[in-house]
Amino acid sequence: MNIQFDGNLSENYVSTPQRVRVITEDWMRRNMYCPRCGFARIEQFENNRPVADFFCSNCDNEYELKSKSGNLGRKITDGAYYTMIDRITSNKNPDFFFLTYSKTENKVNDLILILKHFFVPDIIERRNPLGPDAGRAGWVGCNILIDKIPEQGRISIISRGGVSDSDTVVSKVNRSSSLEVGNINSRGWLMDILNCVNRIQAQVFTLNEVYAFEEELQIKHPDNNNIKPKIRQQLQFLRDKGFLEFLGSGRYRKII
Repeated sequence: MNIQFDGNLSENYVSTPQRVRVITEDWMRRNMYCPRCGFARIEQFENNRPVADFFCSNCDNEYELKSKSGNLGRKITDGAYYTMIDRITSNKNPDFFFLTYSKTENKVNDLILILKHFFVPDIIERRNPLGPDAGRAGWVGCNILIDKIPEQGRISIISRGGVSDSDTVVSKVNRSSSLEVGNINSRGWLMDILNCVNRIQAQVFTLNEVYAFEEELQIKHPDNNNIKPKIRQQLQFLRDKGFLEFLGSGRYRKII
């Protein structure tokens, strides 16, 4: 995988967003394999498709690409807020590639994949509406809060210019795919418990350490009056999927 862009492609474009779109999409088309099935390449949809940018002709999975200069940071700008919420809650989302690049070196810095079933409304931040003098007055955009997505759903493909082995990436994607939950409420609970477990630094932890997040979880789920049973349910799900090992006496081990 060559992390350099073909800068010559952007010479006929004046708009910075257009130039970035052309060179990053060209790079993806020439270099990226399908991280779902490992097929050698992904294909590009026609321009201005509303849902996705790329697809795999082997497994039919779809991908959307978001790019930004510099570091990835904790959030990345996306499109219309209500459209994104509708996509998430209707399970029509593609998987997302998030790409960062160096303007000066004209190359990819980082590329991560976020699987579609790790998207919940909680990670979509509503931006303020555009003012009355804007061309699209009242339009409401959104940001995707990368730091709220559990690490199990963030698959690194390129990190600081270093390229991960493709077989390792596909293996991680397949493992994380086992956490797919269709119901949006159940998905939200799973993501919340994953984040709580990830915040516990030790590899071996106790049920009481997860119970310590009860008040925080109650605020996020005010209609649920059985937070502790819900915590136990989600820990059992993670155990059944091979992400936790139950050691007995309320103790668990994280399985990397």
